[in-house]
Amino acid sequence: MAHVEQVNQKRRGRRAAGEDTKAALVSAAREVFVEKGYDGATVRAIAAKAGVDAAMVNHWFGGKDGLFTQAVLQLPFDPAEILKRLLDGPVEEAGERIVRTFVTVWDATGGGTFAALIRSVTSQPEVAGALKQFLVNAIFRNLLTEIGAEQHELRATLCATQMVGLGIVRYVVRFEPLASTDLETVVKAIGPNMQRYLTGDLD
Repeated sequence: MAHVEQVNQKRRGRRAAGEDTKAALVSAAREVFVEKGYDGATVRAIAAKAGVDAAMVNHWFGGKDGLFTQAVLQLPFDPAEILKRLLDGPVEEAGERIVRTFVTVWDATGGGTFAALIRSVTSQPEVAGALKQFLVNAIFRNLLTEIGAEQHELRATLCATQMVGLGIVRYVVRFEPLASTDLETVVKAIGPNMQRYLTGDLD
């Protein structure tokens, strides 16, 4: 009887393969990466926290790197959706929309996912490459192309530098008063500088 009960508990605890499993892995990975950093997080620990077989990590994400990209680098929507948000309004207000979009998402997790990202970038070159791919190539360069700006590479890199720098100060080293300043004040203070990177004179 005890054996049957144990088997039933295992069955109830096991998630069926599918989007629920994928979502569970992303959620678990986010927690483990935030707590342990990239090096300290293991596929086995993440899978155990999600209640799934470790093989599911390879099945859904191709390994630890792919899972990290989904759980820590990627915002809760794909780059195309982010780009659509950033383009939704006057070009001269795009700088403010960038700051508002990223800070809103990072604030939602208390900055934990961003902090995990920064801790991992220093020791994992592939993570730095993934961050560049996401911010510079997938987001800012495409945004600059859409608004018809010149010097795409320089402007995209400057935009990425602004957002990464803001993230470090707000969520990693937590310099006050910026770390606890309300969203709209941050947007109004930093948005104009971001706008200059997008459309202003860089000479």
